[in-house]
Amino acid sequence: MRKFRISAVSLLAAFLLLADNRVTAAGMNLYSLSAVLMDAGTGRVLFEKEGEVPRPNASTTKVMTCILALENAPGDDYVQVSANAASQPDVQLGICEGEQYYLEDLLYSLMLKSHNDTAVAIAEHIGGSVEEFAKMMNQKAEEIGCTDTYFITPNGLDAEDENGIHHTTARDLACIMNYAIQNETFLKITQTRDYQFSDILGKRQFQIHNSNALLDMMDGVLSGKTGFTGNAGYCYVCACDVGGKRLIVSLLGCGWPNHKAYKWSDTRKLLEYGEKNFANHLIWKEPEIGPVLVKNGVETGSGICEKEYLEPFVEVSAEEKEFRILISSMDNLQYELQVPEQVQAPVKKGQKIGQQVILLNGEVLKTYPVVADRSLQRKSYHWMVQKIFQEYFYG
Repeated sequence: MRKFRISAVSLLAAFLLLADNRVTAAGMNLYSLSAVLMDAGTGRVLFEKEGEVPRPNASTTKVMTCILALENAPGDDYVQVSANAASQPDVQLGICEGEQYYLEDLLYSLMLKSHNDTAVAIAEHIGGSVEEFAKMMNQKAEEIGCTDTYFITPNGLDAEDENGIHHTTARDLACIMNYAIQNETFLKITQTRDYQFSDILGKRQFQIHNSNALLDMMDGVLSGKTGFTGNAGYCYVCACDVGGKRLIVSLLGCGWPNHKAYKWSDTRKLLEYGEKNFANHLIWKEPEIGPVLVKNGVETGSGICEKEYLEPFVEVSAEEKEFRILISSMDNLQYELQVPEQVQAPVKKGQKIGQQVILLNGEVLKTYPVVADRSLQRKSYHWMVQKIFQEYFYG
């Protein structure tokens, strides 16, 4: 089998221009116990500090609560407040047992001001109980690709049961946010600065302001959720468009009182690191594929005109050819064209006979099939008789 390997030693000349301005990972000195910077386009982790260590994650849990509600009920659903929901500790909206609210209004309360009573009311409405909703949360986390996340409460308050403590990892939390920002309603809610609503009967009025201060600190903020408990410390997760790059930042254990601002410092450092050290790179390269011999093969059809070579090509969509990833000057893209020198007949048009593999730092990033450009049948006794007859009488 022919195997061509091309190493992209210098990916982007632009990195040479950025060299003097590059922010090094070692120089960030993050406050957070765990931190992740993720490329939202691919889910690739660009930087992590104890990114896979499980830790309590406080109200960043509400990102999962919100997305489950959006996916499982319409916004104009009536949500009735239970005694359990109304009795939740601070931070509270102050809803009372028996009151009814539109689900969409409660989602603004959930994400803008992180109200714990709202979270339980939503969970009970969607799942029937907090326990059943927690099962939905954990199932969704597994579907998204989380590997070490266990939710017990919909609001992120510190909790423990026979299976362990309420927790996630910085990597998993980034995955959850990356999933959530695919939902336009989620983005609309979390980008809202101020919101007003009332209970369904219009007896009580509420006005809330978004606690995600990053919205007013910088441009390009798509979404964000803060959190704090005694066990978790200050936590934060956000999605931002920075310099043409969509980045996710997740922080766990980012200080305790009186260090509420540490999370903003760490977030800025990580976003700056992503902006300075990575650039969008178009990964597709058209490979040069030579002809492939087909042993005992002849052109499908009359069986008289013999063609024993294929001219295979890579089967790839126009969209895939435009696929881009964030790459630094330290990354290494490699291209492997794996095509045999010959194949056995019969071969069908479109049949896979090899593959084009793109690797990033030695790990497979993309694989595309190399397929036959036409069909070739196997030389048979009948074909040979026809061939001899033609050459004898008409040759």
